[in-house]
Amino acid sequence: MGNSGNSNDKTLRFSLPTPLNGLDSATITDEYSITVVGNAGEGLMRADKNGKPQPALAKSVKSSSDGKTWTIKLRNGLKWSDGSKLTAKDVVYAWQRANDQKTASEYAYLYSGIKNADAIQAGKVDKKDLGIKASGNTLTVSLEKPMPQFKSLLTFPTFFPQKQSFVEKYGKKYGTTTSKTLYNGPYTFKGWNGTNNKFKLVKNKYYWDAKNVKTPEIDLQVVQKPEVAVQMYKTGKLDSALVNTPQLSQANKTNKGYRITPQATTVFLAYNQSGNVKALNNKKIRQALNMVTNRSELNSQVLSGTSTPATSFTPKGLSTVNGTDFATYAKQDYTYNKSEAQKLFKEGLSELGEKSITLEIEADTDRVANAKDVVNYLQGQWSKNLPGLKVTEKFVPFKQRLQDGTDANFQVMLTQWGADYAEPTTFLDLASTGNANNYNHNSNADYDALWNKAKGADATNDTKRAADEKGLEKIIHQEAILNPLYYQAQPELVNPNITGFYHHAVGVPLDFKLAARK
Repeated sequence: MGNSGNSNDKTLRFSLPTPLNGLDSATITDEYSITVVGNAGEGLMRADKNGKPQPALAKSVKSSSDGKTWTIKLRNGLKWSDGSKLTAKDVVYAWQRANDQKTASEYAYLYSGIKNADAIQAGKVDKKDLGIKASGNTLTVSLEKPMPQFKSLLTFPTFFPQKQSFVEKYGKKYGTTTSKTLYNGPYTFKGWNGTNNKFKLVKNKYYWDAKNVKTPEIDLQVVQKPEVAVQMYKTGKLDSALVNTPQLSQANKTNKGYRITPQATTVFLAYNQSGNVKALNNKKIRQALNMVTNRSELNSQVLSGTSTPATSFTPKGLSTVNGTDFATYAKQDYTYNKSEAQKLFKEGLSELGEKSITLEIEADTDRVANAKDVVNYLQGQWSKNLPGLKVTEKFVPFKQRLQDGTDANFQVMLTQWGADYAEPTTFLDLASTGNANNYNHNSNADYDALWNKAKGADATNDTKRAADEKGLEKIIHQEAILNPLYYQAQPELVNPNITGFYHHAVGVPLDFKLAARK
């Protein structure tokens, strides 16, 4: 492997696989824009190398005994990148702005549970009534219900502070170029005009922890073709490259810079149970599809072993229960069983009064990695092993897939969900009745009752809440509400001479704060 310059060159060089879509932390829509924001901005807390929230802008974050009031004290002397003071009022403004309907923040739903957040987003309450108040350097946050994920949320860009005068100065153009963005994190952004694909992160001298930022400059460039990024890495032009196809992974797995990072993302099949697809409202049909899905074979033959076959909807690496990974604690029996699947499918057809059915699997062409290969595999396996089933395929752009999911305009959909915070409810919410991201369009009274218990009476008791969440995984499995396929991971090449560069499973994907060349 080549190096990235001479031994005195401290500059690091990384690639992004997609162009940036804006840097406004309230409205960011791309995970690599989140990366840039998360390195040029910072929240009240920041994830450490193990993904655990640690105080950042805040020097302390404390909860009341009932979990419904949080007191947050900021560090003294915080500054924006223009040298102006960063205050608790900047946090209040940012949170109110994120909940404002006019902002149309993609991640506003994460505020649900904070007093009046839902009502503000619905236009029923003024944003000034959001449950956050500032007094000097102290913030008081009032919740409508306990939120075990609260500290994790404080690491996410939608909760970062914003300076009101600066935002209002640029209006709709705020966050669209380097000069129209203000920073409070380890780096500032330089040389991005909104459309160019080469730019820099430059050390922020006003950052509160600047002494621990070792690298003065990080060069970034968009390289959309992974094979090109890999070649640039091998010739020393990049310090990291994603190897996000099975072919590239296989070809590079012996390289000493090769590593696989868990992403806390589950790729799964949503079954449309809105009533629009008669066959999928039959539990035995859904159970048969789950049982005839050979997850181990899919992982080994299609994904080259880079992911982990799912045994729960919540992925591994997200959280623990008394030291045990939640995915292990809540494991369900998602084993391949062709004979039982055929029996259930035959019974399901009989209940429907049908001798055969056709199901269409829809997937996008630009977001779920290896989608075509996965759908082709499922089509072949299902059609071969379930007599009476014909499977067709439909590929659409990502935005259309999202709209089809919302409108229940599909039959079976290949989709994925990545954690917004480090707690199983970020996944389990998706099977609750009425959730905006519930593409299964299912409604299960037992599930909803247990869900309400987990986020209500048991929310502040980690042991009881974990038991509830395991029960929710059991219902998802027994009712075949959806079909978890695999936990996605990110194979990548990283220069072995780079230290302190973290690929987080939750929140900001890439963390450059402590990155440095040996």
